[in-house]
Amino acid sequence: MSETKSAAKALKEKLFMDPKNAALRMEEAEVTKAFAFCDPYKGFLDASKTEREAVVTGVKLLEGKGYRPFDPATKYNAGDKVYAVNRGKSLIAAVLGTESIENGVRIAAAHIDSPRLDLKPRPVYEDAELALFKTHYYGGIKKYQWTAIPLALHGVIVDRNDRVIEVTVGEAENDPVFCVTDLLPHLAGDQMKRTLAEGVKGEELNVLIGSLPFKDDEISEKVKLNLLNILFEKYGVTEADFLSAELEVVPAFRAKDIGFDRSMVGAYGHDDRVCAYTSLQAILETENPKKTSVLVLADKEEIGSDGNTGLKSAFLRYFIADLAKPYGVEGRTVLSRSECLSADVNAAFDPTFPEVAERKNTAYLNYGVVITKYTGARGKSGTSDASAEFAGKIRNLLDRAGVIWQTGELGKVDQGGGGTVAAYIANLNVDVIDLGVPVLSMHAPFEVVSKIDVYMAYRAFYEFFIA
Repeated sequence: MSETKSAAKALKEKLFMDPKNAALRMEEAEVTKAFAFCDPYKGFLDASKTEREAVVTGVKLLEGKGYRPFDPATKYNAGDKVYAVNRGKSLIAAVLGTESIENGVRIAAAHIDSPRLDLKPRPVYEDAELALFKTHYYGGIKKYQWTAIPLALHGVIVDRNDRVIEVTVGEAENDPVFCVTDLLPHLAGDQMKRTLAEGVKGEELNVLIGSLPFKDDEISEKVKLNLLNILFEKYGVTEADFLSAELEVVPAFRAKDIGFDRSMVGAYGHDDRVCAYTSLQAILETENPKKTSVLVLADKEEIGSDGNTGLKSAFLRYFIADLAKPYGVEGRTVLSRSECLSADVNAAFDPTFPEVAERKNTAYLNYGVVITKYTGARGKSGTSDASAEFAGKIRNLLDRAGVIWQTGELGKVDQGGGGTVAAYIANLNVDVIDLGVPVLSMHAPFEVVSKIDVYMAYRAFYEFFIA
């Protein structure tokens, strides 16, 4: 009987898929390495709270590794490293491979925009002798999460003289911060009767910016005048200059370790800067790959990838065409033979809200990087759905390299869902699959990831580039 059980146990081990917590599968030295990897990642998050800042940070890191601005007229050699910035809000980097570019390239594509509050074109107003900004939220948010937390202001203003003025307020130790106010519970009876989605409405996301009046008894809107005067003295701008500004309101807190064991990182913007950072670090460590490695850090994913800095635009297609042209190769030939990891996050299982997930097909913290064969909503709407052949290729690549991975869907079939940039890259005739980090509290002002999963994402992108 015991022999039968032993044979059955051996057969079960052979035939069953039995994922385990990565921390139980890793040597202690590798866990330590994973924790250390996330220290500079926290610094990246703090320095890159907007897509513009992520590009600036990315370029600094690339140039530090020998990358130089891309010249379409140049025929590059194996090992050469180039980058191209698209309108200050998206970035492509490439390291030339030893194989002919005609054989295709390997692409990792992440996005560097995150949900936030954008200022309206005419944001400044006064009411009840308080000065506030009107905002328009960007991306999918739970609006109530943005009240009563410290907020910072980031972005640029283009003034009447075409001067581009960079603005960052709320990050330095002695900076003021801002906030969206909320009702006290004692007076919130009617508000509490609203649905959760309507608990705070879009037009109620007004950011408190000041309360002192300008000392003059002969004018109205004294507080607004005082605030605009402060801005004029600091930046030289007037109210009309807000019409040509991109100003984003983001959480003011910094990335921090989570838990007594410091095993997680809590921060704003893990979606999707965790995949941006890990894929960026992977290409920085890639030297003389067989196939040309390409990193894309795109804008606008949170609002559908539209616009000339999103991946529905042609900037990736044009870059590949320009890279291939000196070799006498058509860009479409390169793309049709290329492969891509759509580097985006997935939802981690939350034991407080288990009802939205299907446990066998969901991602868990500390179980490694997540392969997501398809995204979309309900009937796979809006997804590219990777082929079995390409899913098998990536799975086997990670297994051979000892990268710990898992699979996951974005919730139960009829629960909701979401999309990534995978569909838009697939439209270029590229083989593509989603791969990224599981996240708790996704799209909240403070999201949570596992340090082990972050490290495994880096390893996955690196192995993909050098394969």
